[in-house]
Amino acid sequence: MEERLQKLMAQAGLGSRRACEEMIATGRVNVNGKRAEIGQKADPAVDRILVDGVPLKAPEAYQYIAIYKPRNVLTTVEAPDPRQTVRDLVPLPGTLYPVGRLDVDSEGLVLLTNDGDLANHLTHPRYEHEKEYKVLVARRPDDAQLDTWRRGVVLADGHRTLPAEVFFLSAFGQGAWLKVILREGRKRQIREIGALIGLPVVRIIRLRIGTLRLGRLKPGEWRPLTQPEISELKGLNPVEHRSRGGHPKQNRTVTRPPARREKSQRPLAAQPKNRQASRNQPVKPSPPGKKSGYPRAIRKTSKPS
Repeated sequence: MEERLQKLMAQAGLGSRRACEEMIATGRVNVNGKRAEIGQKADPAVDRILVDGVPLKAPEAYQYIAIYKPRNVLTTVEAPDPRQTVRDLVPLPGTLYPVGRLDVDSEGLVLLTNDGDLANHLTHPRYEHEKEYKVLVARRPDDAQLDTWRRGVVLADGHRTLPAEVFFLSAFGQGAWLKVILREGRKRQIREIGALIGLPVVRIIRLRIGTLRLGRLKPGEWRPLTQPEISELKGLNPVEHRSRGGHPKQNRTVTRPPARREKSQRPLAAQPKNRQASRNQPVKPSPPGKKSGYPRAIRKTSKPS
């Protein structure tokens, strides 16, 4: 069956769809001996597809890995120097590439996968997926600085950032910890904004990408995603409402027992005045002149017929 080339290449583990489109645009892909074009379709069972002169591999089984990227580790597959990459930290066979950016001097959650469709879904600007960070700044922010960050800031290249959610978490020495939630991912955006509004950034930890959370991972640790996590990232099922602590609330169905039917009672006036008499117990007469403790409706005697 024919599919778009960039999709076939992504399924073969060559990168995200956008990365595969760049390969096609630069002439690195040929179909049946001719240079491929963006948007062209092909059938790997019929057509001969070459990428950099190498036949396109069969699609790999999808893998999804969450990793805590430490500082000074590159968010790439291959490094231009001896520095370590996130791919070096995951000793699994097959193709895995990071989704999105995280600066070398930043740390936290990175998603590694060979699912090009998911990578495109999470990184394309039109989807505006949230990314949550814990940010340490060198100075205590005032309300004006936080409001400026929330509204959006014009960067050095003229781009105005989208509105963001920024919250003060706690003081730390002369600085403070902030929670920042972005819906875009420009290179070094947090650090540049901090410098522009007078809040130099000391440390950045990414806690969340979309619905995926860092959890209890420590620097350098990684784990496979669970099937519910994968489904949530792909939008295949609705995300449960989350509490402020970030944990999904349990949907409890409270089953109430059926209401008890009250036993039919005779009118109070018809009830025996002294219930103890039915138990063969002597009835203690009321002292002379003392009113009975029964309600007035019971003390009232009926007229003789």
